[in-house]
Amino acid sequence: MTGSDLIDPVRIERYLTEKIEGFQGPLEIVKTETGQSNPTFILITPTTRYVLRRKPPGELLKSAHAVEREFRVMKALAASNVPVPRMLHLCEDEEVLGKPFFVMSHVEGRSFNDPRCRDVSDETRARVYDSMNATLAALHKVDVEAVGLSDFGRPGNYFERQLFRWTGQYRASETENILPLEELITWLSDNIPEEDGSASLVHGDWRIDNLLFDLETGKVAAVLDWELSTLGHPLADLGAQLMQWEMPTGDVGRGLEGVDRKALGLPENAAYVETYARRVGLSESPDTQFPVAFAFFRMAAILQGVKRRAIDGNASNPEKAMELGAYVPIFATKALSYLNAGS
Repeated sequence: MTGSDLIDPVRIERYLTEKIEGFQGPLEIVKTETGQSNPTFILITPTTRYVLRRKPPGELLKSAHAVEREFRVMKALAASNVPVPRMLHLCEDEEVLGKPFFVMSHVEGRSFNDPRCRDVSDETRARVYDSMNATLAALHKVDVEAVGLSDFGRPGNYFERQLFRWTGQYRASETENILPLEELITWLSDNIPEEDGSASLVHGDWRIDNLLFDLETGKVAAVLDWELSTLGHPLADLGAQLMQWEMPTGDVGRGLEGVDRKALGLPENAAYVETYARRVGLSESPDTQFPVAFAFFRMAAILQGVKRRAIDGNASNPEKAMELGAYVPIFATKALSYLNAGS
């Protein structure tokens, strides 16, 4: 679908002129290549750029594509140490664009789809990774009551709840039987960690490609894509980070498999986890086996949903969606290899 299929330029310009102070056309709309889950658009006016994220068309899985949660959490974090875009407007009236959407400020910054960050200096690359680590620690230290997010998640064992949720999401979008994924689901079900009382705001999809960086300082300029955020176990975010690094390099895997990290000045897993642990006040590095394995499964379930939408004709980018869907069994196989290597 093109941007005009999902956004009526005349209608949205008139609507936002009424809703956002200072918004004034003429308006140019550019659909981004990212945003497989929630289609994302750059709104260009003569003086300012904005970003619009909306739910995709068609019938959606329950609790998926939660743009309302994205808006709420980023608005709550505006005064925190976690950098986020400024939230400008949330529209839950489906009469406007057919689905709920929100508009936020456009943040200038560099996104890295490749965690090798090959086209920057070693010094900048080191700052990028250190800032990514520091920002994750800052997120997990947010006082959720102070920012109004104490009701942002359910009580109880986070990993148990999440495994139940994502198994349900996977089953709802399943297109074929994938044996490695079934084996992974069984392992996760049999190895859920006991509740240890650890709870914080979690991003839910913590990866370098969901961050924008100021290359002059190497610091995180904005954390994006909060639709999976909730209150939960902080190791879920750390597990997602480490999981990505286990994947193959390239545009789809976006990992560090086989990479000589020392040559690029990138931290090894143990060093990265140790630095994070120190920043959040842990006395020792935590066990990340289950969080990493769960992160593999959740990503496989997410990509299965992307594939299902492509088959159903509701994908933001159908060709890209099918390409991503082909990675579902790969994520499952990588998770099993990870577990076998650690046993």
